[in-house]
This record gives sequence, structure tokens and C-alpha cells, in this order.
Amino acid sequence: MSAQPVSHSVSSPASGGSSLLPFVVLAVCLIIGPSLIYPVFLMKALCFAMFACAFNILLGFTGLLSFGHAAFLGMASYSSAHAAKVWGLTPELAIAFGTLVAMALGTVIGMLTIRSRGIYFANITLAFAQMVFFFCLQAKFTGGEDGIQSVPRGSLFGLISLKSDMAMYVFVAVVFFITFLMIYRIIHSPFGQVLRAVRENEARAISLGYKVEQYKLAAFILSATLTGLAGSIKALVFQLASLTDVTWQMSGEVVLMTLLGGVGTIFGPAVGAFVIVSMENYLAELGSWVLVVQGAIFVLCVMTFRRGIVGTASYYWHKRQQG
Repeated sequence: MSAQPVSHSVSSPASGGSSLLPFVVLAVCLIIGPSLIYPVFLMKALCFAMFACAFNILLGFTGLLSFGHAAFLGMASYSSAHAAKVWGLTPELAIAFGTLVAMALGTVIGMLTIRSRGIYFANITLAFAQMVFFFCLQAKFTGGEDGIQSVPRGSLFGLISLKSDMAMYVFVAVVFFITFLMIYRIIHSPFGQVLRAVRENEARAISLGYKVEQYKLAAFILSATLTGLAGSIKALVFQLASLTDVTWQMSGEVVLMTLLGGVGTIFGPAVGAFVIVSMENYLAELGSWVLVVQGAIFVLCVMTFRRGIVGTASYYWHKRQQG
């Protein structure tokens, strides 16, 4: 079964060279970015962009709203940090371990929640996320409220040192670009088309013989795994794993990033992540008022850009092309 995509922010694979242009622009931005912007800020933005893109698989392309994705980000962060600092694993192994932990956690939570729908699904995922939060608060290996500090970045494959910010940035940028391409390919694969069909009309998808719950569970696990990848890398970038990554506020923040950029678009969540991270960074002097400013901007965008930043831009671009 095929379903029409909600967004045309990136052309279909059949469109040839035009579909490659956004990725070329993205690659160029990643290359020249460190010469214009502080690398640590860029790495933070890329980690959250990866997080938002992973979340968008679930919300934008499957139609499932989760309020518990911080559980995967936080547990992967703690697991990766512990593996690197205590076990002495190299960066790639520590990141792989954190990602696998997120995948396992996503499998368990997904199997227990995927039969729920709508607000019930959102509330159950939030409940599981709170359980993970209190586990991280009480467990000895997490360091409680202090978290895991001074996490060593180490050497990639035991050869390439990641101690310098520039070396770490190159690694993060490469992983982000590969992950982004993978998400794009998945969304435009037959599996992705089924997910869109489930989102648009679940009853019809069932009537056509698709095992909807299995597809939704697969999307949930995939989203949790990629979220874990983002969390694992973030722990090494900042050399810290803390409770901030596993709070319910983080789960809400990724929803905000996705909605702001454009639900169901390819580039939207990444754009939304950069906007939110930029506001937090450049408006830090406002203190707690940053949240008020974020809320005001979100309300403004909902009223004026109901498809999100990228979704609205794409809509008017294609409308202009057709008219």
C-alpha cells in the first residue's frame, strides 16, 4: 500500500538530482559550520537534531505521540558515560553500548505500550519515562543528582583522539549526516510507506492485511534506538551524563522541536532543534524567562506556521511552482 507523504520538503528518490540538492547544502553547512560558529554549540545542536529526527519517525510518520522519549536519551547517555569512564571502552564501543541499551529499553516499553492509542499511549510512555527517571536518580552507577562527570572522550578505534573539540565535531557531523541519510531512506522505503498508511488510516491498513502493531512496534524501537545514539554521543561531547536528559521536560522539548520545525517533514525537526538550542544559548541571560519566550514563539508559530517552519516554506514553494 502506498500513501502520499504529508510533506514535500525533500523530493522523492525518483526526482533525480533535485532530491540531492538539500543534502549537498546540508553537507556544505556541516563543513563550513565550525569556521562560523563555536563547535561545541554545533555539536549540541546536532545531537538534539538527531534526537528530534528520531522522534519524528514516531510522531510525524507513524502518528504516535510519545511523552517518554527522554528515557531513551537519558539511559543511553548514562550507559555510554559509564562504559567509557568505568569500563574504559573506546568511544565507538561506548556509543554502541548506549545505543543498544536504548534499543532494549525501547523494545520492552514498546511491547507494553504499543496497543494503546492516542492520549493513553502518551500517558503510559510518560509513566515509564518517570520510572526511568527515578531509577537514574537512585541507582549508584548514575551518581544521583551529580551525574557521571569527567567522561573521557578517548580515541576513536584506539587511533584518532577525540579530545579536541574540532576532532569531536568531525565525528559528530559524520554520524549525524549518515543517520540523517538513513532516516531519509527508511521513510522513502516500502516500510516507511506502510508507516504513513498506518498514520493516515489505520483501519484501512489493517483491512489490507498489514500487521499494524508490528509496524508500529518496529517504528517505536527504531526511534528509541536512534534517540539512544544521540544520547550516547551527547554524553561524550559534554563529558557528562546528568538527570537533565531523562526528565519529562526533555520529552516535552523534543515535541516542541518537532512541531516547530514541521511534523512529518524530513528537515523540519533538525531546523526546530537548531532554533530551540539557539534560543537557549543566546537568550540564556534571561534565566527562567527563556521558557516564557520559547512558549511565546511556539504559540506564534502555531498561529502563523501551522505546518511548522519547513512545512510552511515547502507548502508555499510547491504552491508557487504549481501556480
